[in-house]
Amino acid sequence: METIDPEMKAILDRRNALGLPGFAQGTPEDARRGFAAAQSALPPRRGPAMQVERDETVMGPRGAVPIRRYIAHDSAPTGRILYCHGGGWVFGTLEGFDPVCRLLAQATGAEVVSVDYRLAPEHPFPAPLDDAWAALTAVADGRTLAVMGDSAGGNLAAALALRARDRGGPRIDLQVLLYPVLSPDFSRGSYHRYGGGEYLISGDDMRWFWDQHVPQAMRDHPEAAPLAAPDLAGLPASILVVAGCDPLRDEGVAYAEALGAAGNAVILREHPGMAHGFCTLVDLLTAANAEVEAVGGLIRARLA
Repeated sequence: METIDPEMKAILDRRNALGLPGFAQGTPEDARRGFAAAQSALPPRRGPAMQVERDETVMGPRGAVPIRRYIAHDSAPTGRILYCHGGGWVFGTLEGFDPVCRLLAQATGAEVVSVDYRLAPEHPFPAPLDDAWAALTAVADGRTLAVMGDSAGGNLAAALALRARDRGGPRIDLQVLLYPVLSPDFSRGSYHRYGGGEYLISGDDMRWFWDQHVPQAMRDHPEAAPLAAPDLAGLPASILVVAGCDPLRDEGVAYAEALGAAGNAVILREHPGMAHGFCTLVDLLTAANAEVEAVGGLIRARLA
C-alpha cells in the first residue's frame, strides 16, 4: 500500500465531509447530483483565461453533440486536442472539466475541443463513443491531432484511436490517457489495495459504472474494453498517466506495456500518492497543475 499524498488526502477528506454516498449506492441521478454538489463546493472559474472559449455543436448519429473550443494564445494553435471528460460514462459536464481544458490549452499551445457526449444508462455503449467519434471526424482537418481523456474519457479516447486505425482514419498523432478505464477485470492488485472507497472511487463503484454503460455480452469488445483488443499494433504514440492510489492503476500500466509490446511508442507516467481524478484538480492540488503542464509540454513537442 502506498501512502496517500498529504495534499491529496486533504482534498479527499473535504469531499468526504460533504457526506456524499458512494456512486454504487444510488441511481444515476444521485451520481449526477453528487457530482454537481462536489463541483459547487470548489472555487469557480479555475484555470487560466482563454483568448477563445466558444460553445458549438457538431452533428452526431442521433443529433447535435455539444463541444467547447479553447484557444489560449493569440498565435495560431500548434494542433488540436479532442478531450473526453471522465465520470464513469454516467455523469460529467463541459463545465465540470473546464479548468483542466483551460490549463491544457495554455500548456500545449493547441486548440482543445471538449466533448459533451451522451451519458449512460440512458445512452449506453456505444452511444458515448459514437458522439466522441462525431466530434473527432468534425474537427479533423489535416492538422496534427491528439485524442485525450481522463478515466471513462480515457476509455473513449483509447477506443477512438482503435476505431480510427480500423476505419482508416482520421489520422491521430497522439493518444493521452489519464488513469483510463480499460478493462472490466476487477481482480487486479490495485483493486484489492485501493478499491475500498477511501480513494474517491471504489471497486463497487466501478462495477456499477460498467453495469450502467456496457452490457455483459459486449464487455470483450475492444471499443468497450481496449485492453481486450487482440491487436494493438499501428496505434498512435501514447502517453499514459496513472495514480499510485487508484483502483485503475494496474490496468493503465498493463495497457502501456501492451502498447509497447505491439511496437507503439509509449510514455508511462506514474504518480505515487495520488488518487483517481487528480489531474482535474487544477489550482487546488499542486500535483495537478504540475502534471497537466508537464504532459502539456510533451503534447506540444509531439504536435509541433
